[in-house]
Amino acid sequence: MTKEEFREALKPIGAGLLGRPSQQRYERPHFPIRPIGDMLLDLAEIEPWEWYGYAFSREPLNGKFNDDQRREWMEKSLACGKEYAGIVCREYKTRDPKELAKAMGMNVSYPEFPEKTDRVLFAEFRVPDKVCIYMDAVNKAARLFLNPEVTRVLTEGLDVSRLLLAHELFHFVEERYKHEIFTKTEKIRLWSLGFIHNDSNVIAFSEIAAMGFAQEMMKISYSPYLMDVFLVYGYSPEEASGLYEEMMQAANREPRPAPQEPSVSEEMTI
Repeated sequence: MTKEEFREALKPIGAGLLGRPSQQRYERPHFPIRPIGDMLLDLAEIEPWEWYGYAFSREPLNGKFNDDQRREWMEKSLACGKEYAGIVCREYKTRDPKELAKAMGMNVSYPEFPEKTDRVLFAEFRVPDKVCIYMDAVNKAARLFLNPEVTRVLTEGLDVSRLLLAHELFHFVEERYKHEIFTKTEKIRLWSLGFIHNDSNVIAFSEIAAMGFAQEMMKISYSPYLMDVFLVYGYSPEEASGLYEEMMQAANREPRPAPQEPSVSEEMTI
């Protein structure tokens, strides 16, 4: 499988993570399964700004950008998310996403599954003020914390539902400050003809800023992007392993070798 084929195979998986669902049906790819602790350890070492390759890989306009632009926008979007986390935390005098959502008058629900169960979706924001956190994913993640390697990387006290909520809270904050916030005011010019031009928002700015917002709210040292692998693992270790490979390649890092499966002769040894 080529690098491009690899990315295409994984797009339907990643498109639904942390609130961006895909409606496409796809043929499940096949990847060697790695231990979740090993993958999280590698991904936690990637600096937040280094995630620009992965962050923009789901952006519809990505082909119009170069890496210098992606890096610049990655840093600006992360800074935007962290700045507005500070603004709302100071205003409402809390860092707890649940308390903050309540103080801001948001409608937060915790259903077990999305209304449409044929898509990968863990949480979502619905304009103007509704957030859904899907507890099936949260409960599966809780079982993974029984693995000491997981708690060593993510920290034992991590509340996955609060992290998901923090991410979705940014989208509410973004709407509240839409006339001034970077993710809404920064646009790219798609084309121009004399005085006529077409400018567009970039979806990736919002998602990147939401990651920065969640990281600042939760005070975690690693990028929340690694939660994509962690949460997918609860459903499919194989697909999570494929996503890990894509993330490592996007950050220009070598994925660790997959564990060797026993040969036929080894399996028959007594």
